Amino acid sequence: MDGSSLYAGGFRNAPVDAAHAFRAAMTAMARPGDIRPITGAEPPAPLSVAAGTLLLTLCDPETRVHLAGAADRPEVRQWLSFHTGAPLCGADEADFALGTWADLMPLSRYRIGTPEYPDRSATLIVECDALANTGAVLSGPGIRDTARLSLPDLGVLQGNAMLYPLGCDFFFTCGDRVAALPRSTTIGAEG
Repeated sequence: MDGSSLYAGGFRNAPVDAAHAFRAAMTAMARPGDIRPITGAEPPAPLSVAAGTLLLTLCDPETRVHLAGAADRPEVRQWLSFHTGAPLCGADEADFALGTWADLMPLSRYRIGTPEYPDRSATLIVECDALANTGAVLSGPGIRDTARLSLPDLGVLQGNAMLYPLGCDFFFTCGDRVAALPRSTTIGAEG
């Protein structure tokens, strides 16, 4: 990535693009299992449009970000720094962490909040090869009856949900689509 490229890929109309992206992200979190389009950013490889758009929407100079595995590249670091000012950090300090499921594990590296401050936990943005309304059965707040979502590791995510009100929250991204899994969601076996 040349020097001018790190200035590219941000929101074209920042107030409008950020508002649309924020609404998509919050709607996904409020309706676990729904897969929604989310666009606006054109991040450097290997980030998806959805992951880059989430970073531009949710991160600022007060938001600590951990980049895991292939996402931790100079181009991504420079792009994120220029567009958000978010400081990079280790997994144990992260407000947001980004990478593939394998690169983000083990989940025990991330903050899960405290009984006094359960909101002081990490949100993981998991880059996926596919995102579909199949697989695990989800129930709980924001879901009428049940929903289904392809999840990378049922056991680990069920363990996280059992920590509620503590635990991590998740965004799953693929291309220009996002789905979310808050820690309050009950995760049943695939059926």
